[in-house]
Amino acid sequence: MGELTTSDGVRLVYRDSGGEGFPLVMLHGWGQTQEMFRHQLHGLAPERRVISLDFRGHGLSDKPHHGYRIARFAADVLNLVDHLGLERFDALGWSMGTSVWWSFLDQYGSGRIRRFVAVDQPAVVAAVPWMSVGQQQQSGAIFDVAALVALGAELAGPRGEQARYEFVRGMFSGEPDPALLAFVAEQIAFTPAHAGVPLLFDHCAQDWRDVLPRVDVPTLVIGCEGSHVHPRSQQYIADRIPGARLHVFPATVANSHFPFLENPPAFNEVVGTFLGSTTN
Repeated sequence: MGELTTSDGVRLVYRDSGGEGFPLVMLHGWGQTQEMFRHQLHGLAPERRVISLDFRGHGLSDKPHHGYRIARFAADVLNLVDHLGLERFDALGWSMGTSVWWSFLDQYGSGRIRRFVAVDQPAVVAAVPWMSVGQQQQSGAIFDVAALVALGAELAGPRGEQARYEFVRGMFSGEPDPALLAFVAEQIAFTPAHAGVPLLFDHCAQDWRDVLPRVDVPTLVIGCEGSHVHPRSQQYIADRIPGARLHVFPATVANSHFPFLENPPAFNEVVGTFLGSTTN
């Protein structure tokens, strides 16, 4: 466990498996924590050096009253890799963590990233009126702007705890393992409304479609048949990132938005194979 202070004075907590292997930096999703990757920190090591982070407002990191924008989160990640002295690294993002990497690539370029893994994140989360129905379906929009505003109001209101649980439950298909559902619900409780609500709005209002064709590093896109994020949105992303590969877990392997928790061996095998060499 380590700590750093960002350029705007926020303390962030990270984990670093150490070792001599090529670094892999893993970013979690909205309202979750680096504990999402508890099976990867050692499951993908010691061959590679695995690094994870609690975003500001999440997990064990500080929860200030500023900076809840994807662009600021990308700056926080830049602070992290600079703090660790990483000149080159592999990047993995899950859910909102993928959006943070897209913002990182958009602002800072790909010069330090060797390979990129994008896990189960739509190119657009909240559909806007000027998108056609076909564009909304292709890009993976989950709800419209009115529904996003309503969700934010619920999360910030008196039934916020129940709203968080319902939000998490909707990311599983069928009947999830009770312990796994309870674990995910427990992690989301670390993010207070003053952090989660503005961040969710900023995250869902982003449109990354123009960034995708400019991702110029080898990329693996991962989707899940059982996720609330439709696999066709992952096909859309893979089609627009030059040379990207696509892997969709069937529902018999992982039946939710959380393949790295549901089936760690399968997830680690797919990611480890794609990342390949652990030394350069």
